[in-house]
Amino acid sequence: MADDGPVEHGFPHLETVRSAVNALYRRLSYDTVHTFDVSVAPVDVAFDDTDDLHLGAQRVARELVRHFRLPDARVIVSFREMEHAASVELAAGPEYFVELNDRFRTHRRDIGAALAHEIMHVYLHRLDLAFPGTRDNEILTDTATTYLGAGWLLLDAYREDGASSQKLGYLTPEEFGYVLAKRSLAFGESPETWFTSAQAYTAYTKGLAQARADAQQPPMTAVGWAGRRRYAKDRRYALDQGIFGAVRAGSPYSFSFAPSGGERGLRVEFPCPACHQRIRLPARGRIRARCTLCRTVLECDT
Repeated sequence: MADDGPVEHGFPHLETVRSAVNALYRRLSYDTVHTFDVSVAPVDVAFDDTDDLHLGAQRVARELVRHFRLPDARVIVSFREMEHAASVELAAGPEYFVELNDRFRTHRRDIGAALAHEIMHVYLHRLDLAFPGTRDNEILTDTATTYLGAGWLLLDAYREDGASSQKLGYLTPEEFGYVLAKRSLAFGESPETWFTSAQAYTAYTKGLAQARADAQQPPMTAVGWAGRRRYAKDRRYALDQGIFGAVRAGSPYSFSFAPSGGERGLRVEFPCPACHQRIRLPARGRIRARCTLCRTVLECDT
């Protein structure tokens, strides 16, 4: 939790975020991910100063438990002084104890954001889905919370001006915006109207631009002129040299040859712009392909 401290910006964790989206599809399947096609509604997690602190926190926790399909989990919420925003005790269940930072006694509208992250820890714990290392595992948790419909709360908790700042979670505001945009593109949602923070809206637009850029890389047909020219040059080089692997540092695609060899055996491998599953196609021109993991239809010129 950044509280009146510096807030990191940009996309420093982007590769881990993409791996987390891919891990969700692999572990849950397309069908299960798409049961979360409707996000948590603002009215269901609304919390103001007229609500009883503990009863209100329990009400929001129950709503998030329902959203994440954890009907047999009971979340007990308490408050205490602590360094971080919140913590959860990951036991066998069915009761899970969540502690929130005392600051939420007076910052009640952000209680839903803190609880969403901690209840996602419970969800991932039950799935036995985790990344090695605390940092990467927390990024997985933030990504899963957002992609499965409750992370807009975490982005909306971001506020920053010349005198103070607040941000919850391990992702930067722009990375939260990126994952939320990925979700919006996949499910056809428009979360812009849910934000109460102007800075959250700005971060979302930056994340949306990055998410759209994922679908504008070679060999996608939506790539610009410069990208098409670079891809054609790399393809010719691969054919001339008979090489395997990436043709240049940082390239999103790589070439290889099928056992039959020759030009007709050339294949290109690249990440799905939606779920980042690696896709391999014959490098033979215009192709319409479907990602086997997230079922996105891809228009390609290989």
